[in-house]
Amino acid sequence: MPDRRTAIGAIAGLAAGPAVASGRRSGARPRATFLLVHGTWLGGWIWAEVADRLRAMGHRVFTPTLTGCGERHHLIGPEVGLETHIRDITGVIDWEGLEDVILVAHSFSGLAATGAADRRRARIRRMVFFDALIPAPGRMSAVARNPDGSLPDWWIRRAEGFAGGYAMDFWKSYPVDMLVPPEREDLVALLKARLTPHPAKAWLDELVLENGGWEGLPRTCIRAMAQRYSPSSERMWGPARGPGWEMIELPVTRMGMLTEPEILTRCFASFA
Repeated sequence: MPDRRTAIGAIAGLAAGPAVASGRRSGARPRATFLLVHGTWLGGWIWAEVADRLRAMGHRVFTPTLTGCGERHHLIGPEVGLETHIRDITGVIDWEGLEDVILVAHSFSGLAATGAADRRRARIRRMVFFDALIPAPGRMSAVARNPDGSLPDWWIRRAEGFAGGYAMDFWKSYPVDMLVPPEREDLVALLKARLTPHPAKAWLDELVLENGGWEGLPRTCIRAMAQRYSPSSERMWGPARGPGWEMIELPVTRMGMLTEPEILTRCFASFA
């Protein structure tokens, strides 16, 4: 796949129409299958606005909730980790009989999605990392270890406040600006009602690949260029600077599925 860089100005018009303004894709598109994987503290519910729009375009869309999250938060426990979440994703692919999947990862689900793609390579058409961690040698877990392999001090301090020693609470560690602009009171209220603790083991576990993960698959990195508070650093998306990647810079926030669902939908639809 050619290496492309799509600038903000070139695609700011996404909300106005179905084609990517760069001209890469246009015209009628066939029905596609999307599997959208949520990030930390969230659930499948986070994709509702985007999923509804994609379905209205005729696409199939699956938005699973990972174990211990969202409406499945009652299943959280110290044993729920990265392997659990990888199996959640492969389970949807297997039991729904999905083929030619456009697999979209958000935030730290980049780890679980990559693990799932590693095990179901023949079923994946494209991987899309939306403001997501792209795992690569040297960063195969959400919590980057010290050079000696030990856990960083910030994590050790934070873990002291985990409920039961394993449930990460967003509100104890971050301001709402990390997710949405505080002036969006409607979204702040939604997040206060729906964010759930996240299993810490999913952040600690190291991803082990047997088939290269995203290597060799068509792949896109979407950066959230409208994120004001603590935008994702190159430690998250840096591997996308390498060959074989498509880089798209969208004028959306980290939670673009809430703040700019139309723009994000049009971008996703361009992969069909």
